[in-house]
Amino acid sequence: MFKSLSGLAGLSGMMQQAQQVGEQMKTMQEELRNARVKGSAGGGLVEAICTGHGELVSVTIDPKLITDGDKDLIEELIPQAVREAQAKGKELHQEMMQSVTSGINVPGLDQALSQFGQ
Repeated sequence: MFKSLSGLAGLSGMMQQAQQVGEQMKTMQEELRNARVKGSAGGGLVEAICTGHGELVSVTIDPKLITDGDKDLIEELIPQAVREAQAKGKELHQEMMQSVTSGINVPGLDQALSQFGQ
């Protein structure tokens, strides 16, 4: 009987921990939605801003590129800047996930939670 009670206490502790992680995940998702990361290309001629989820918010192109009419260069630099911003967003996401899951030792939890919000 005592073994089953200690097992229930352990299960209860795990449930509380899971609830706390769930609350932290909600907070983290909101923070990522509001976070802004910047990527640039061409020495700053093109800049892209994304959320922590990697969603593109804006692109800024140096007016000189437009004036020069260098369409090919613009078309090359925009995806580079966007990819850099998205990579920074992914990095931020991973860092925040690690802070939420630190101290929790459940096999496969990090991998499962990394899919959360994507």
